[in-house]
Amino acid sequence: MKAMRPVVLVLIVVIAAVIGWLATVTTNRFSMPTPVLPVSALITMAVIAGLTLIMGIRVLRWRNGNKKKLLNPILAARTLILAQACAYAGTLLLGWHAGISVDLLRIGGLRGGEGVLWNALLMGGGGVVMIVVGIVVERLCRIPPEDLEGGTAGPETRRGETKGEGEYAYRGD
Repeated sequence: MKAMRPVVLVLIVVIAAVIGWLATVTTNRFSMPTPVLPVSALITMAVIAGLTLIMGIRVLRWRNGNKKKLLNPILAARTLILAQACAYAGTLLLGWHAGISVDLLRIGGLRGGEGVLWNALLMGGGGVVMIVVGIVVERLCRIPPEDLEGGTAGPETRRGETKGEGEYAYRGD
């Protein structure tokens, strides 16, 4: 699996910001409400970021600590995928709400949308938190370089099992 590239994340933020700005301009033109997530969405964003961080810490503890305890390789792969999904979702949320914020700052207090502006800024801040958690957890899931060059990396035989058999990764001393 390839690591996330910051350039792609920045590109997604810029594209989502343009789309968010266009959506806000369009909804304002037709006297519709501004398309911003409610503040209660911050709870969902915090739960996702928290679960991602907890799962990343589990993988990090196994990698750096007690290797006698088995780690399910599917769990490690799912943790990496969740971290990347968290970062990508955060970039979309940040970009969308940044575009909305730009339009709301442009029109200022003409429509009395200060509450909506603060809401959009909070959602953008939640997106930044999701991006940071996703990138950090992705880094936690990396295998150290000494494990890539041979030695004790990968599933090893134990108690009559053949290499690659079973669903758990195991590293001996």
